[in-house]
Amino acid sequence: MFTNILALQDRISALTKLYSDGKTQKITSNLLTALMLTLFLTTVGFTAEPSKSAQQANVAAAPAAPAQKLATTVTAPAPAASSPAPVSGLPTKVRPNRAITISMFLTIIGITLCVVIWAARSTKSAADFYTAGGGITGLQNGWAIAGDYMSAASFLGMSGLISLYGIDGFMYAVGPMFSFIAILLVIAEPCRNAGKYTLGDILSFRTSPKPVRAVAAISTVTVSLFYLIAQMVGAGKLMQVLLDIPYRVSVIGVGVLMVGYVVFGGMKATTWVQIIKAGLLMSGTVVLALLVMIKSGMNPIVFFADIVANPLIQDHVRINVLKDALPTPGFDYGQRFMEPGLFLKNPLDQVSLGIAWALGAAGLPHILMRFFTVPSAKEARKSIVIALFINSTFFFLINIIGFGAALYLSPQLISSVDKGGNMATLLLAQLLGGGAGSLGGDMFLAFICAVAFATILAVVSGLVLAASAAIAHDVYVNIVMDGKADQQTQVKVARITSLFVGLAAILMGLAAEKENVVALVALAFAVAASGNFPAVMLSLFWKRFNTAGVISALLVGTTSALALVLISPVMTYPQKIADDARKIVVTLEKKQAEGVILAEKDLKVLDKSRKDYAKNNGGTSMVGLKAPIFPLKNPGLVSVPLGLLAAILGTLLFRDKRAEDMFDEIEVRQITGLGISKASEH
Repeated sequence: MFTNILALQDRISALTKLYSDGKTQKITSNLLTALMLTLFLTTVGFTAEPSKSAQQANVAAAPAAPAQKLATTVTAPAPAASSPAPVSGLPTKVRPNRAITISMFLTIIGITLCVVIWAARSTKSAADFYTAGGGITGLQNGWAIAGDYMSAASFLGMSGLISLYGIDGFMYAVGPMFSFIAILLVIAEPCRNAGKYTLGDILSFRTSPKPVRAVAAISTVTVSLFYLIAQMVGAGKLMQVLLDIPYRVSVIGVGVLMVGYVVFGGMKATTWVQIIKAGLLMSGTVVLALLVMIKSGMNPIVFFADIVANPLIQDHVRINVLKDALPTPGFDYGQRFMEPGLFLKNPLDQVSLGIAWALGAAGLPHILMRFFTVPSAKEARKSIVIALFINSTFFFLINIIGFGAALYLSPQLISSVDKGGNMATLLLAQLLGGGAGSLGGDMFLAFICAVAFATILAVVSGLVLAASAAIAHDVYVNIVMDGKADQQTQVKVARITSLFVGLAAILMGLAAEKENVVALVALAFAVAASGNFPAVMLSLFWKRFNTAGVISALLVGTTSALALVLISPVMTYPQKIADDARKIVVTLEKKQAEGVILAEKDLKVLDKSRKDYAKNNGGTSMVGLKAPIFPLKNPGLVSVPLGLLAAILGTLLFRDKRAEDMFDEIEVRQITGLGISKASEH
């Protein structure tokens, strides 16, 4: 006890030194945010020993901590030394133990294939294939929804964004927590009672079925493919970095595997793969976040103070993010890491992203489809409550992992392995497990890699199933065959469709190799929020809503979101890269002309900037633009109101008495569930 009291006194003294230089007002607001993130971990915070990085940052006489081994060819600089360590000799890839990692991967594949074989025996009808016959319990469905929602973009991409852009990445991580509130309060029960298998079933209940189903199928496939691209990129990067398997081979291999899951096992296999994945993912996330906090002494104040004082983070913000060739006198670059605007520089981007997150999940086809797998609306509500709890815990912990990666690895190391930051979680797992080459480091890295791999398999299976259901059930069965196809034919067409959807996902994944996976997911949410959400909401709750309104919402919302993305800053603009590089070159060459001898680090920056300028000068984006026309990275702020306005105008301009007359029936169904006791009996 006496030792703990002395430790507390040392910490208070160290923190006093940090704050006494006038930074108190500057970091207080951010520390409050940090406290909210880690409140549940602070019960032992004031009895733990202070972290080494805190002592280095705050006590001038303390010697630098020894470097920590991150890979067999590199050592990481101490997190908060008195001067930045040279950023040289950084690894170009993660170096796992191949035997252990491959064994983990094969174990995951073996378990999931056994599930597929078991599920295939009971998948005979269309209801079995699409909704597992409505026999999934609320508890099982809650875990499956969580497994469907916690994607590779969340696990790899969000932690990477946080490690590179601080609070802006945190905004990406907290947004999904709120999306399920809209589903729980508004969407889950009515959709379960009014639908059958797909989004088209909900929207066509009181409208002209064929045109509505056709447009709904297009929207479903568009959203699913956007989401699928993110998963395929994550899969390709994971296999390439970890096992030295070429990116193309990795994407094709994962694509073949996911198609096999859906084609043979249907919804039942997909559900159990998602449940297994959710359990593994939560276990790995909890352990990794706990190790981060243990390393910081279980004290969030010290943890975030270390981040602000870290010279490598300061250098990253100055050189890589703000593009300042030389430090601005008096400017605190570490503090800037804890403030918004590094990634989402326009404040309206924050609003736009929030709209897309909050409303997008309620329009995701693979999430809506899961409501039809439970036997009653009560179980649908229960599953959403369970999924909300699991997802909120997961995204809460992702923040700790992302900030921990920035502090204990450095943004420079993370971006050297992958420019999008997608490998930050894996590097951190290896470090906290004991470092590269150690049994603990290799085992923990292999486990986290296997979890990420299972995550990808589970999510892509759900997405492929949703897209194939839209094409097979809405287009073929209800449009081409006018609803007269037998059960055997429906299942056969669904399986063939799954094959082609998987092929499309593979091709698009190959084309999007350089993109950050979390940005791709945010765009999928924006498309879903702009078209699907207004259509579903108004179809369920507005009596006058009709066929013209549905088609207008889906076409305008989806098209506007995609069009705005193509001309937004989220696309790659080579000319902008060249212009930023030119500014650095001009500044540093001016210093040289004045007789200033540049440091080795600045010389490397100068050399890299010259190469970037030469490579990108005169280049254009994929649509031929040198600079973005639309200023926001996420189109939700504009495309969601456009989709809603189009729905209202289309409805008012083209009255439909049949749609109004049938509203009473759908209202009774969504409230009581009358006539819809099981999905297989719809």
